[in-house]
Amino acid sequence: EVHLEESGGGLVQPGGSLRLSCKASGFTFSNYDMSWARQTPGNGLEWISRIKSIDGSSYYLDSVKGRFTISRDNARNMLYLQMNNLKPEDTAVYYCVSYTLSARGQGTQVIVSS
Repeated sequence: EVHLEESGGGLVQPGGSLRLSCKASGFTFSNYDMSWARQTPGNGLEWISRIKSIDGSSYYLDSVKGRFTISRDNARNMLYLQMNNLKPEDTAVYYCVSYTLSARGQGTQVIVSS
């Protein structure tokens, strides 16, 4: 059974940083591209970043480019999102997602507020 579990969210002031983690299990993690997405109340899931399995290439939503960094540790089945210079508009529930497997975790809340 595919299982994704996020952690690392919390309350941070504007300009601050957080590192989100996602533990994957139930599938061969290294074989799959992985993504982070976020959702705010009343809105759909917004893709924000993707990292490829084959070469680790990464892609970002324009609004987070230069501030967020996605990474993965295939030996530990872990996906990460380093978020710097956070802004109030980054407030959302963040999800670890495999679009190929149609799977996502339960999410971790990020609140950016002074």
